[in-house]
Amino acid sequence: MERAELPRYTVEDYKLWEGDWELIEGIPYAMAPSPYGKHQRISLLIARQIEEQLEECPKECFVYQEVDWIVDEHTVVRPDLFVICKRVDEYLKEPPEVVFEIVSKSTAFKDEKVKFSLYEREGVKYYALVYPELGKARVFRLEGSRYRKVFDGEEGEVEFETECPFKVNLTKVWRRA
Repeated sequence: MERAELPRYTVEDYKLWEGDWELIEGIPYAMAPSPYGKHQRISLLIARQIEEQLEECPKECFVYQEVDWIVDEHTVVRPDLFVICKRVDEYLKEPPEVVFEIVSKSTAFKDEKVKFSLYEREGVKYYALVYPELGKARVFRLEGSRYRKVFDGEEGEVEFETECPFKVNLTKVWRRA
């Protein structure tokens, strides 16, 4: 079936669905099964490191986990983690500064291709792909309208130059995961 022939859904359709879904350019993506324990643990460890550093920032910047980002009428994604310098009470409705996706075998294509292009197009300053099974991360920084890889490794610190700069120490994440 050609992509043009596929049904195209909206955010209003999405809000009626049961279960966990993402909607990207009108196409639904199931989010089952639930993330594994290691996935959740890594997400928590990264979020904790970031949150502690953001507390010292004079601006109000926050890290959020698993909050829907309504990009437009046909796209709703749920990043594993994101950082933004404003409070989000219900849904995110603008690009965050940083997005982290914890990549699994079942999400690799969507995270590495589909969301990569989406986040790049929407102007997310940093996109971090974290691979629990490989014990490594890849971080991309938006330069102009394209992502450039700024980190690809297993250990060390990754620095994020945002309104409230912070670092993620991957060595600590892997040790505690």
